Amino acid sequence: MTDLSEKISLNESLPDDMSVRRRSLLAACGAHAIHDGLTDVIYVLLPIWQVQFGLSLAQVGLLRGAYSGTMAGFQLLASRAAKRWGRTRLLVGGTALAGVAYLCVGLADGLPLLLLALMLGGLGASTQHPLASSMVSDTYEAGGGVKEALSQYNFAGDIGKMLIPALVGLLLTVVSWRTSVTLLGLLGLAAAALLGWLIVARGARNSGKTKTTKVKAGTGSVSGLRALLVTGVLDSAVRMGFLTFLPFVLTSKGAGTAGIGLALALLFVGGAFGKLLCGYLGARIGMMKTVWLTESATALLIILAVYLPLTGMMVLLPLLGLALNGTSSVLYGVVPELSSAEKREHAFALFYTGTIGGGALAPVLFGRLGDLTGIPVAVMTLSAILLLTLPLSWIVQRGLDRTA
Repeated sequence: MTDLSEKISLNESLPDDMSVRRRSLLAACGAHAIHDGLTDVIYVLLPIWQVQFGLSLAQVGLLRGAYSGTMAGFQLLASRAAKRWGRTRLLVGGTALAGVAYLCVGLADGLPLLLLALMLGGLGASTQHPLASSMVSDTYEAGGGVKEALSQYNFAGDIGKMLIPALVGLLLTVVSWRTSVTLLGLLGLAAAALLGWLIVARGARNSGKTKTTKVKAGTGSVSGLRALLVTGVLDSAVRMGFLTFLPFVLTSKGAGTAGIGLALALLFVGGAFGKLLCGYLGARIGMMKTVWLTESATALLIILAVYLPLTGMMVLLPLLGLALNGTSSVLYGVVPELSSAEKREHAFALFYTGTIGGGALAPVLFGRLGDLTGIPVAVMTLSAILLLTLPLSWIVQRGLDRTA
């Protein structure tokens, strides 16, 4: 009789648990899409700001790095602050702050104010990755399907990268850039309100429940995790460096503002599907083989993008996006396998901080290189740096083998 009542109780709780999981995933995916869209729309605006404020390539890289650098630098603090003030407050407040930052961008009349506004946006964005990903992990872990849920979460981020820059690129053909960024600010504020409703509703239904988790026991691999972090930093640095130069490469081939927006959309469409495809590919043939395949393909395709005419480059961009973004999904997926269960959240925060930090520093360094040598040489240097990830991935694989 007791066993029967326990089964009935378990079955009655399943629909509620599934609703909680769906709300959590929807909130995390929405946050990821909005924040990644607000982050990468900067690429569309950089050429406009360069003309508007008379910037050098190094200053253009500084603007891009200001947003990403601030976001990277405060992620560990955001993770710790959430334990004191609550995950919901930090995530909703950070999204609202990112919206306010874009409202401030619309009022900027020079480089200093523009730089401060972008740093404010990066501060708000710093809450998203560690808090939203941990929310998905916590919600799905007891019932299983964490990797699948995180895959959808990562996919949603690339959907935001694809849609928001493309829409702004089209919007810039009919309204000024100041009007466009003001609308982005309002979008951020609306997203914050929606997130608050979704997460609070989820929390209300989940209140009073004891958190249970199923974590695969393991001691982790310090050397493997370090090699993974360096691999992720290099991969992110090349990706962000290439994205910074991409609008200028397109402009040199005759593309206009709408063309740049379309090009970014094509790149991010490929990137979104790359994260899904490479995740499955990594599970099938292994992390190291997948990284060797994607990084080698990325290096080759970057070189081709420099020399192909505009039409050929546009055709190439979805495939380049697939390889360029696919690696990150594979690397992200092995973080839990290389870290012990009690240090997993810290490992995720450290990985995000390192990769986003590398991506933030890359535009500044390669922007300076572009000023000195020209954009083609700087882009070719990016493709050469990718080859360093190949031996690093072998070290990561050794760490995975030891923890298996």
